[in-house]
Amino acid sequence: MLLEDKVAIVTGGTRGIGRAIVLRLARSGCDVAFTYLKSSQEADLLIREAGKLGRRVLALQADVRDFDQSRQLIERVKDDFGKLDILVNNAGITRDKALMMMTREEWLEVVDTNLNGTFNATRCAIVTFLKQKSGSIVNITSVSGVTGLPRQTNYSASKAGIIGFTKALAREVAAYNIRVNAVAPGFIDTDMIGSLKEEFREAIRKRIPLARFGSADDVSRVVEFMASDRASFITGQVVIVDGGLSIQ
Repeated sequence: MLLEDKVAIVTGGTRGIGRAIVLRLARSGCDVAFTYLKSSQEADLLIREAGKLGRRVLALQADVRDFDQSRQLIERVKDDFGKLDILVNNAGITRDKALMMMTREEWLEVVDTNLNGTFNATRCAIVTFLKQKSGSIVNITSVSGVTGLPRQTNYSASKAGIIGFTKALAREVAAYNIRVNAVAPGFIDTDMIGSLKEEFREAIRKRIPLARFGSADDVSRVVEFMASDRASFITGQVVIVDGGLSIQ
């Protein structure tokens, strides 16, 4: 198993990509703590499913926008599991709207969750990684942060910010054997895509060279690899998982 006896935190772990990452890491031999904001029922379901894989799994209600809650999250995981090896910053939201219609609150909410949330969790974990001179951080960004997408100026800005954050931090902590990378999903078949009308789904699918939507498992397998020692010579990189969408 790639991650046997490692300990990981996944923010925003109850649904979609986050849920798939939690299950993938547990299946790979990792003990996993994941955060959720409101969906306690979904968190309980995930605990039961991941627990069947024979690893310790911990669900913690936490808002990544809150620095103190992020600090308490790191300390709780270290207290319960004894260490921390991997941080996956996955928590994120969308509030898609044309810029001329976007409110200041919709801008701030997305940036505060996606970008500031990544800072909060990473800032609170980085001291531990520096002290032990090891650690792997995987930030979930988006193809929207690579190419930009209309009606997503807030989301694109936050995800592009995560890319810059990843590259800068990778240079900063490489001497301490800490790797920092990002994974940029494209159109992934989660609840958001599933809620679209079929004609919209088909129009999106036609833009993808591989002619299909990605799955959450497509993303989770890349995260598993990037978090593992098999990627020990990879840092500061953005792995795009979009079926070729961004090459057009």
